[in-house]
Amino acid sequence: MLHRGHESTDGTDGGELAVPMAWLYAEYIADELLRTGDLMPPTSFEFRAGRDALALTVFLSDTDGELSGIRVISQLENWLSLTAYDQPWRDWVRERMTELADAAERSGTPSPDLALAADAWRWLEETELLAPDLDAVPGGGAPAGEDDGPKVWTPAWRLGLPLGHLAIHLF
Repeated sequence: MLHRGHESTDGTDGGELAVPMAWLYAEYIADELLRTGDLMPPTSFEFRAGRDALALTVFLSDTDGELSGIRVISQLENWLSLTAYDQPWRDWVRERMTELADAAERSGTPSPDLALAADAWRWLEETELLAPDLDAVPGGGAPAGEDDGPKVWTPAWRLGLPLGHLAIHLF
């Protein structure tokens, strides 16, 4: 798939800059969903984790390569099912990233969208955030003083994914 700004009418690339519009739009959608849910401050690492997890879900679920504003509402149920607790989201992300990387390699055209998605995925996998350990709390709920409960280092995607899922529900 050629990206806008990378196409040319004479068959050459024309030296133009390829703009990662699909990724930027996915990130914008994720940002708006999280801001609407008002779940955490937009300057927090938790917000970034939720935004990146949602942006990956939006970007990777767009199999036609043409996200549009009209389709956003129709995709909410799909995004909810992809981010649900019992779904293998991490495996799905890895598979889709591999598929898109293979397609970009076959076409011989680098994908700036895929490069940004890969950066977000790397951050989500490699970054750990200190979060409440819900498994250590009887009944699975947080104690009265949420900050007083046990904490555990958690991969950012494990924290961001449920935040993104909740943001979609609240939208």
